[in-house]
Amino acid sequence: MDNHADYQCSFCNNPQSQVKRLIAGPDRVFICDECVVLCEQIITDGSSEQPKEPWSHASKRLNPKWIFEKLEEYVIGQDLAKKVLSVAVYNHYKRIWSDHDDDVELQKANVLMVGPSGSGKTHLGQTLAKILDVPLAIADATSLTEAGYVGEDVENILLRLIQAADYDISRAENGIIYIDEIDKIARKNHNPSITRDVSGEGVQQALLKIIEGYTANIPPQGGRKHPQQDYLQLNTHNILFMCGGAFEGMDEIIKRRAFKDKQTMGFQSKISQLYDDDRGAGLLNKITTEDLLEYGYIPEFIGRLPVVVTLDSLDKDSLIRVLTEPKNAFVRQYKCLFKMDKLDLEFTDKALDAAAERALAQKTGARGLRTILEQTLLDVMYELPSMKGVSKCIVDENAISGTSDVALFNLKGEKLPVSYKEQKSA
Repeated sequence: MDNHADYQCSFCNNPQSQVKRLIAGPDRVFICDECVVLCEQIITDGSSEQPKEPWSHASKRLNPKWIFEKLEEYVIGQDLAKKVLSVAVYNHYKRIWSDHDDDVELQKANVLMVGPSGSGKTHLGQTLAKILDVPLAIADATSLTEAGYVGEDVENILLRLIQAADYDISRAENGIIYIDEIDKIARKNHNPSITRDVSGEGVQQALLKIIEGYTANIPPQGGRKHPQQDYLQLNTHNILFMCGGAFEGMDEIIKRRAFKDKQTMGFQSKISQLYDDDRGAGLLNKITTEDLLEYGYIPEFIGRLPVVVTLDSLDKDSLIRVLTEPKNAFVRQYKCLFKMDKLDLEFTDKALDAAAERALAQKTGARGLRTILEQTLLDVMYELPSMKGVSKCIVDENAISGTSDVALFNLKGEKLPVSYKEQKSA
């Protein structure tokens, strides 16, 4: 028989008789109350990392205004969208981590984001996940098909979230899933068909249980399910789903619904006036559940996305701010890249105007700004690391338009008489 008097702490080696309490673990491992207190102090005082939970009772700053202010650091414009998302995300994680009356069952409020390409839908989802320190999975709805058909099963989205959480199931169950191009799974026609719509309504049906909340069996390696393989179990009840899409053609549906009982013939009709007054994404602010049904969504799917957020097209001033103000602004990123090669990079005000105007003309939004700058600086970034005597580059509006090269300056601040292309040939 074991002699309890011989038990001692496995950390400080104090016997049981010299401590108040000795806690037993597996394989004859023990820890005393004094070591427990010491471990707590080490964890409390020595850890500078943010907590993994998206909600902390001890933190008073986690509120909608704090989330909004954090979004302001990364997202330009879209004030209404940021306000709606701040409240929705705050309520979602408050529901998970706060104590509440057990007699009241709080349901989650998933989000549907409607806005033109390049307005910041994906960026908002990525920024929220970064702020809250929760895993994020981004999926493309265009690749999804109903289970059993060629394509990707909807449950593979959950595997991406588990991978983003480093296979920590508890973290994954409190993560965020952003499904892009959600407008591409609208029903192909408004009348129920005898044939299966495997990439439209079929995907909507398959997403219902995942978005609502259930325990999914997920193949660890993805792909199709087989009876012989083991599964990862993930409860989606506390996962926040954010869906986004451009919804091309939705403006026509809104106009027809708004004036379906009124005279619409002629160039001066009220529909034409509505289009002139709300050109672009302004019409999307008037979207209703009726419009989503007309677009091709089933009522059950719309009911699982109660929070609808509309994003506006970015104007010229907003695009210029996107280039310069956020923490991840494109101009800042390129300046940092050039700084690594001990080169200074500057953009003139007219160059920023020209880049914004090109993005507006191409209708690519903020996403197109990166492409424009990349095309402008491609030759410079290719040549300069191997060149000597260059200390500064200045990009003007002619370089953005492609009619001239980026101006180069030497160590004395004097403009080089030849371009990098001519200098290379010389």
